[in-house]
Amino acid sequence: MFRIRRPRSPVHALRRALAALLAAGALALALRSPPAADAGVASTPVVVAAADLAAGTTLSAGDLRVARLPLDTAPAGRADDPSELIGRGLAGAVRAGESVTDVRLVGPGLTSGLPDDQVAAPVRLADLAVTALVRAGDRVDVLATAPDAATAEVVAADALVLAAPGPVDEATGDAGLLVLAVDASTAARLAAVATTATLTVSLPAP
Repeated sequence: MFRIRRPRSPVHALRRALAALLAAGALALALRSPPAADAGVASTPVVVAAADLAAGTTLSAGDLRVARLPLDTAPAGRADDPSELIGRGLAGAVRAGESVTDVRLVGPGLTSGLPDDQVAAPVRLADLAVTALVRAGDRVDVLATAPDAATAEVVAADALVLAAPGPVDEATGDAGLLVLAVDASTAARLAAVATTATLTVSLPAP
């Protein structure tokens, strides 16, 4: 016995048509190429670290790459050509992708932000292991121990570390130097005691 199929209601047909349209729209959105990132935003080339680099690293071509950053966020003191930085020494550690600016390098950039009453004073510590613990940006007290002295004397307090050598190669005996921001009289005192006393540092609580 044949059954007569009841025609579908207009509402059901409309629902199927809307579902088909929505599916087609979703597929079109998925296939459409996304717009170029930062389209229309002015950018500039900036030299950045190609990998994590330790303080004291002498920069080579493999340590650096060029990235493009928005012009309004690119840092001051930047370089746009890696060749400008090859052979320069890092004053502090740099993370991969971080801009290598003048204040990260041993040179005039280290002292460009110092107050007028401060200078950069080099200090060589007796204990290489202690030197390796200090990083640029730390605050340290410099202690001097004279021969046969029972106690050490603080000769520089709460000095800002501008540059530190990082891990030390004891096989070569290259201890490197700490470079500290101190006033002129403290710099003179450090130079004087370094000729006769043993120097070390402690890191005061923040």
